[in-house]
Amino acid sequence: MRNMKKLSAFCLFLAAFLARAGAQQLTRFAVVDLDKVTVAFFKESKAYRDYEDQKVRVQRDLEQKAKNFTALKQSQYDAQNRGNTEEALRLRNEVIRQQEYLQEYERTVRAELEYQRTQLTQTDAFWQQVNNEIRYIAESEGYTMVLDSKTQGIIWYSASVDITQKLIENLRSKR
Repeated sequence: MRNMKKLSAFCLFLAAFLARAGAQQLTRFAVVDLDKVTVAFFKESKAYRDYEDQKVRVQRDLEQKAKNFTALKQSQYDAQNRGNTEEALRLRNEVIRQQEYLQEYERTVRAELEYQRTQLTQTDAFWQQVNNEIRYIAESEGYTMVLDSKTQGIIWYSASVDITQKLIENLRSKR
């Protein structure tokens, strides 16, 4: 009977110890800046370089069209100064037509560039790879939760929980 009491007391102590040890397990959080990951990952990709090249070409094209428009307006002004009202009126109509065209053209090409930029970062394969790497880092380093550092809910975090750079490195190594 005495051994039974000792065994019962030991079991109770062990259960209490295990319960307390489980309750004391720390929840570890990590944060990641997904915007920074996206920029770092795509700046090195062919798709991103193609997008940047397209952006430069569009800007040059817009600048050239603006120069042509300015020259057209100057021609209109010159015709007015020469007293050639017929030529000035024809050029005025052309200026109005070109101005409407340029506004629509710029709106269209900028919208297309924005769409291309958005498509770069919204591919399912990319986000699946990011999620797999986040899961791997979190599980291997004992994090129970990973938060995006740009969300409104985070007021402060220690840099020690930021796994952004590790995520970027892991993604680069898997190319």
